[in-house]
Amino acid sequence: MQPVPRTPTPVEPGNGPDEGAGPEGRMVPTEKAEELFLALWLLVLIAFLLLRWELVYLLLPALWLVFVAVFFFKPRMDVELERVIPHNRFLEGTELEIVLRIRAGERIPSLKVREDLPGGLELIDGRTEWVLSLRKGELKELRYRVRVKRGIHEFNWVELSYRDPFGFFHFTKKFDLYTELIGVPIIEDVPTPYSTRGTKITVGSLPSPRVGEGVEFHAIREYQPGDPLKIINWKATARTGRIMANEYESERKVDVIFIVDASYTGELVFDNLVRAAASLMLNALNSGTSFGLLLAEEVPLWVRPDYGKRHFFKCIDFLSTAKPDRNNMIAYQVEHLIRSHFPPRAQLVYFSPLLTEESREALRIMASFGYNVVVISPNPYTAVEPKNREEELAIKLLGLQRKAVLRKMAGYGVIIDWDVRKPLKAAIAEVIQV
Repeated sequence: MQPVPRTPTPVEPGNGPDEGAGPEGRMVPTEKAEELFLALWLLVLIAFLLLRWELVYLLLPALWLVFVAVFFFKPRMDVELERVIPHNRFLEGTELEIVLRIRAGERIPSLKVREDLPGGLELIDGRTEWVLSLRKGELKELRYRVRVKRGIHEFNWVELSYRDPFGFFHFTKKFDLYTELIGVPIIEDVPTPYSTRGTKITVGSLPSPRVGEGVEFHAIREYQPGDPLKIINWKATARTGRIMANEYESERKVDVIFIVDASYTGELVFDNLVRAAASLMLNALNSGTSFGLLLAEEVPLWVRPDYGKRHFFKCIDFLSTAKPDRNNMIAYQVEHLIRSHFPPRAQLVYFSPLLTEESREALRIMASFGYNVVVISPNPYTAVEPKNREEELAIKLLGLQRKAVLRKMAGYGVIIDWDVRKPLKAAIAEVIQV
């Protein structure tokens, strides 16, 4: 995203980071000016007490300097500001150069510029405060480099400060200059972890049952008006006394639903969960598979299944801003959405460390409704580096306990126990024959 150069809008009092900078850009006395005024006042007081009125003439040079500073060195801040970023989406960890351009419509002999750097961006080179002088019409570019973290990062303002040559007053304005930058999760090239067995001639990755011409027999059901006559099963019709029809698996792809467990208990590997979900979304996009997203936060976020790049980037943007929370009722959310929104016979891909009973109950619910489930379960204990022998033993015991839990849950779906020190591709290959 590359904003158009424009004359920035001053931030209203109370809306910006500092309420001292109003829209009128007031000249505020410095400590030097306050000391000067105190000295002038003492001089007047001494002249009055000693009745030496000629001492008042000593005030004139100082007052003249103050007059010149106020009326001849007060800038109008006639500037154009532009923040230049190549585009607005970057993979997390990307190093990015940001350019702040400033063009003066008047001469400004001494100007301090302060950039609003979002907290989610790490400054790795340069600085975000500069002091410079500008001639009328001069353009200067101020550069610095940052490292992008996952999330939405918002630049809101640029602060310009000026001080007169005598150091009596300073003049500050904060200008609204909004830029949005999105740090998206790292995406890997991973294989499809769900099975494609049962299809003979197929356009997509998974079979999808529908009535009509297909490639493989699925079931027998009652004939419905509009069905072609050639799918009638005459033997079943004669046996039951009702007109029965064959149902086939078509070459259409089934919907894939990605479910991300955003419980705070998995905070240690939450970024791994998000990266895995993003990687498998790209896999679905490349294969032309429609997919949906359930982000099980305190308020669940549901994106219905769809195709295409626009839908992919929409889901990626939601994953980019996802954070683990402390009020996660994923089992209830999953059951509610299965009953109301999930497509029948969809393939579910569940991303969870399975640390809580709530997250394990969600898996049981998915299986109880007859869905095929693949679980991508990053092992949080592989993300911890033990500091001593005791911690190493504790992590091993927790790892054994986790394996026992996963063994009990294996009947509800295909569980991929992911050592996060290894690539996700390797973890999938250990379980799924690709």
